[in-house]
Amino acid sequence: MSYIFGRGQQDLIGDSPKYLYGLRRTDEGELFFCRVNQLSRDDSFQVNKIGDELDNFTEFEVGVDFFEGRDVEHEIVFGNLIYEQYRWDDKDLYYYVDTDGQLVLVVNQKVVYPAGISS
Repeated sequence: MSYIFGRGQQDLIGDSPKYLYGLRRTDEGELFFCRVNQLSRDDSFQVNKIGDELDNFTEFEVGVDFFEGRDVEHEIVFGNLIYEQYRWDDKDLYYYVDTDGQLVLVVNQKVVYPAGISS
């Protein structure tokens, strides 16, 4: 299941927040973050990776937040779900990890992420 955004006009998204933010981590602890603008013609969001349909997350709904991609034992709940957590917001948010290892949130101020850097 993929969602292609880029409707072009704010009124076409109705009451849905403009931005979708997704977060996942690897077993090694590396964080991956996605930021999708529904009004961008270039942004898309894939909910599940290819695999057994029984492992798919089927309850994706525009505007509804989801934070239960891992259970109390920190195990993945839906095997094909790409982002374990996602939320919708009207605020223009940017997240990054600073040089001290702290997760930082910047609101309504664009952050340019370095290309190809992962650490």
